[in-house]
Amino acid sequence: MKVSDLEKVIFQKKSYLCVGLDPDIQKLPAHLPKTAQGVLEFCLAIIDSTDSFSVAYKLNSAFFENLGAEGWNVMSAVFAELKKRGLYSIADAKRADIGNTSEQYAKAFFENLGADSITLSPYMGHDSIGPFLQYSDKAAILLALTSNAGHADFEMLKLENGKKLYEQVIETSQTWTRSGDLMFVVGATRSQEIQNVRRICPDNFLLVPGVGAQGGSLEDISKYGLTDKGGLLVNASRSIIYAGNGSDFAKMAGDEAKKLQREMAEFL
Repeated sequence: MKVSDLEKVIFQKKSYLCVGLDPDIQKLPAHLPKTAQGVLEFCLAIIDSTDSFSVAYKLNSAFFENLGAEGWNVMSAVFAELKKRGLYSIADAKRADIGNTSEQYAKAFFENLGADSITLSPYMGHDSIGPFLQYSDKAAILLALTSNAGHADFEMLKLENGKKLYEQVIETSQTWTRSGDLMFVVGATRSQEIQNVRRICPDNFLLVPGVGAQGGSLEDISKYGLTDKGGLLVNASRSIIYAGNGSDFAKMAGDEAKKLQREMAEFL
């Protein structure tokens, strides 16, 4: 799915919810096996119960890759299910390296797995991101201002030109070819900075994690981040997928997703 298609779905569903799939094998409901097959059953059940309320799903690749080859197969199956349902998919893999290595990462996640987009670390510069932008139907999502405690170690550093490092990342990337297909990660707990981010990139999509378990304000994010085309994906992971841990875990996940969707409908 292209970004332009995602814009349409947002207004059709009256939602900009992205469900984060972080399937910790130790947190699976007791009736599911703590195996790769259990992870697959868990993810498919979550998708089935939430797809009426969400427009995108973000797979945290670490929770699949740590299962070895079986985990990679599970990730592939989940991406295939999302494509079949017409849902936008994000590989939260935080890749990027020298050009020829990035080419292989792009092939792995875009061609082999079929992800619509991928999160990338921008700190090696344009040549590490360029290979991902060669795919006209895919999007690259750059880390800009994250919600983790250590974000200030680098992202908030003041440069000689007076700009913060995260500001420079966004501004410089706007000069790249196909910059319109870039998205930026901005943590929900940094809602006061979202207005500043929008000043630099008024039209790009923002992927905003941190709503729910991390306590980000959906109202503030929506106020500063939404555009007339949507322009926003708000991710909730643990608060949805671990809303329940019994045999009704999927229903409880759906209920939690529905609550967020109803709030989002008011802001659109």
